[in-house]
Amino acid sequence: MMRKLLIFALLVAFAAPVSALDRSPRTKKKRNRKSRTEQTQNAASQDSLRTVCPEPVEAAEPEPADSLPVNDITLGLTAEQADSLLAEWRERQRQDAYSEFFKHYILEDSTAVVDQTPDSVYAQRLRNLASPIQLPFNAIVKGYINRYVDPRSGTISRILGMSQYYFPIIEEELLREGLPVELRALPIIESALQPTAVSPAGAVGLWQFMPTTGKSYGLEINSLVDERRDPLRATEAACRFLKDLYAIYNDWTLAIAAYNCGPGNVNKAIARSGGKTFWEIYDYLPRETRGYVPAFIGATYAYAYHQLHHIEPTEAPIPLSVDTLHINRLMHLNQIASTIDLPLETLRQLNPQYKLDIIPATTKSYTLVLPQRCVTQYIAHEPEIMAKDSMYLKEYINPANIDKKKLERSGTIYVVKKGDTLGAIARRYRVTTAQLMRWNKLKSAHKLRIGQRLRIEGR
Repeated sequence: MMRKLLIFALLVAFAAPVSALDRSPRTKKKRNRKSRTEQTQNAASQDSLRTVCPEPVEAAEPEPADSLPVNDITLGLTAEQADSLLAEWRERQRQDAYSEFFKHYILEDSTAVVDQTPDSVYAQRLRNLASPIQLPFNAIVKGYINRYVDPRSGTISRILGMSQYYFPIIEEELLREGLPVELRALPIIESALQPTAVSPAGAVGLWQFMPTTGKSYGLEINSLVDERRDPLRATEAACRFLKDLYAIYNDWTLAIAAYNCGPGNVNKAIARSGGKTFWEIYDYLPRETRGYVPAFIGATYAYAYHQLHHIEPTEAPIPLSVDTLHINRLMHLNQIASTIDLPLETLRQLNPQYKLDIIPATTKSYTLVLPQRCVTQYIAHEPEIMAKDSMYLKEYINPANIDKKKLERSGTIYVVKKGDTLGAIARRYRVTTAQLMRWNKLKSAHKLRIGQRLRIEGR
């Protein structure tokens, strides 16, 4: 009986309309029980020929005699088949929402070649974005626009592919906090949308938090967990940080500059220049910060108008339809990967905050993000998964083993910039060129591309 109810609930959820915010990997709002009942009654009153998905569903394979019989409630679907259909539907929704944004909200014109685009067209396109954040066009901004839309680098194509997963998470939090949705471009220039990115200074994650700042905004950072790498938790912290900065300056470009170099440096630049806007204090800011706001404008432009420059997104390397479970006991991700059809690397991509693949749920619960297709499979095999704890966790009882694992999983990610050479990068991190080539499986020391990510082991 419980299985019937579970399948029925899944099918009703699959058929019901879902808002843009409901499509995020981890929504915090619970549906009202009364609304759910009304939706169920409405669905039941529809024509009996109505199906739960827009495409025909093939008849299910004959089930064993001891399984549930096919009836009006199950519609011949097992729980796993319903989960698979739900995953396909959510992925299609996210992809449709992504393409509809550019189709309906971005001005199209016939001037698409970078080298032939007049400055007036760039300026007009930025004005058309109608943002509460000032997006002016000038020679500095143009340089960053050209860098992002350069088809030879491939950077924006990869970022667009990643954005299909990360931007719904980021946009939901920005909207919830009443912040400009254009701030979603900050993780592009901070980390190129890489949740495990590490800067030479030690900043980590999509939003590149330093340890002190991250902890001050409630992020857990220890030997096993680093929530700076958690897309949702880090975005929540970044929203609070940005709100605090805007409260100081009441100007988004100054707040964005302060996010990069700290409010102390912005205040010094204001005092020394006597200016009140980013462009008035530009010459008095740290060199990196001078390019930070122009880079933000360039990334915002490239995201909005990439189609006009004949740039297409790569395929998202992460499942777009996911769900979240709460784990209440110590668990290793390999317990899951070795039991159900789910690669360990996919688990790591969806749960990057667990530095050693361990969910340390000893005194409190932690989240586990799974592909939607695997949720029912996980629930069905949960006892078997939990029974493997001694197999995969015994090696962590010895502190020496933990140190060894930390060394194996640690490392710095360096993003190649214009003018970089492999030798210069090697000298910067006090390693050899041969090591860099081995760690990154490079065949030539002379073929680097802007935006390429290099791993430096043991940093």
